[in-house]
Amino acid sequence: MINPKLLREHPETVKLSLKNRGCSDDVFATLQQLDIQWREKQQELERLQALRNESIPKGKPTDEERQKLSELSKNLKELQEDVNNVKDKLDGFSIEIPNILQPDTPIGQDETSNIVIREEGTPKSFNFKAKTHDELAIKLQLIDFDRATKVTGSRFATFTGLGAKLERAISSFMLDVHTQSHGYIEVSPPVVVNSAAMQGTGQLPKFEDDLYKIDNDYWLSPTAEVQLTNHHHGEIIPNEQLPIKYCAFTQCFRKEAGSYGKDMKGIIRLHQFNKVELVQLVEPSQSNKFLMELLYHAEKILQLLELPYRVVQLCSGDIGFSSSKTYDLEVWFPSQNQYREISSCSNFLDFQARRSKIRYRDTNQSVDYLHTLNGSGLAVGRTFAAILENYQTESGIIQIPNKL
Repeated sequence: MINPKLLREHPETVKLSLKNRGCSDDVFATLQQLDIQWREKQQELERLQALRNESIPKGKPTDEERQKLSELSKNLKELQEDVNNVKDKLDGFSIEIPNILQPDTPIGQDETSNIVIREEGTPKSFNFKAKTHDELAIKLQLIDFDRATKVTGSRFATFTGLGAKLERAISSFMLDVHTQSHGYIEVSPPVVVNSAAMQGTGQLPKFEDDLYKIDNDYWLSPTAEVQLTNHHHGEIIPNEQLPIKYCAFTQCFRKEAGSYGKDMKGIIRLHQFNKVELVQLVEPSQSNKFLMELLYHAEKILQLLELPYRVVQLCSGDIGFSSSKTYDLEVWFPSQNQYREISSCSNFLDFQARRSKIRYRDTNQSVDYLHTLNGSGLAVGRTFAAILENYQTESGIIQIPNKL
């Protein structure tokens, strides 16, 4: 949820951000109208409550005083119901509103307006036709797509033999770097999460069609961002404990409902995939500084594996629902002659913290919402694929990076 103080004190900022995200003017108008309506009714409720308290007699009440108190109580009950109804409408509408963009976010309708910040490493080129990662994986018996389809269905993969060993080595390497060099606390959370946790990080209700639901209140997690952020759901954290930095290796599950026909072959877009996730809970004034730190931590994996990549800042039409600012890392795929996303590093400001009720107590003992950050460090399957393609030889053998 966006900060209501921002809506009231800087409405034009909110209106412009929503417009840049592609929301209609009606979205802002409805949000502002509901907020004004709720505040007016809340003020009237407080006025009536004060009047009732003033009307309570110190001694035995007269019939007239009883009648007055009865009418006030009846009016208060009706007004309280009215206030609750408006608040429910406001909350229900607000939870569908995307986060406010930071001022330096590029403006554009889609990924074509994203800005390449820099490129690192030299894209691999070969004196032979580069094979795709799925061709290499099948030939070397690293991944069995056909048997995964028999067991489950399309867009699933079974890593076998040296493929399973390489996947395990990649994830262990990432976790070791982040815990030993970057100071993250490793967490091994459940992959089943409840609706409150999914709503807290912004997956619900916006992306329900992309999620795997187990029953009325449980879901398969689409990213460990959900578990790691909500690890402190409803808590007040002392300022001296910030920043808190968590990393986790988990299985992730997504239907990819809006991606039919994209990357049907290989392991770029699977329904079940493994990922190492990075999450930071930080003091608000430092959040953009820590975003750059988190970005560096994700980049370090690509640097150590000597994989060419680039850093891209996402525009207003391509940025995630919950994010205020996002940098993507895109790794080079020789067979496609292009860069592909392997990590998104985002600053959510207090958007997720408000939804998950995560606050901090500053040095003056004041309590406010902290800021949350997250990024993949990295997507294990896409790293696996990038290694196969960038380290392939003409004979089809893969030269494993020294760090693995």
